[in-house]
Amino acid sequence: MNVDMQGWGVWLALSAACIGTYICRAMGVKLSGHIHQDSEVFRWLSAVTYAMVAALTIRMVVMPLGLLATVPLLLRVLICVLSLAVMVSHPHRRLVPALLTGTLLMLAYGVFRANP
Repeated sequence: MNVDMQGWGVWLALSAACIGTYICRAMGVKLSGHIHQDSEVFRWLSAVTYAMVAALTIRMVVMPLGLLATVPLLLRVLICVLSLAVMVSHPHRRLVPALLTGTLLMLAYGVFRANP
């Protein structure tokens, strides 16, 4: 009997995870018509979300893992500052040029570092 039940543990865990996920989603859909986006709760959630994104971004720049850790800290900070400058300089289309700037500068560093 133990051999027959070994494969069921994974399926039970997967089923429980799916049920939990879809219950939360269904509750969100059900409650979405009753919640106002300008309420204090949403303002608080927005502030917490932006704070978490900022903290994770700073952590990724200051204490990176993997290949990004091989790039010197000063260069990572300089690329971030240049990307932010591009973002501030374009009043309407800010995100894509800033992301391209950071990505291309980091790529250029990697290419020049690999081929001295």
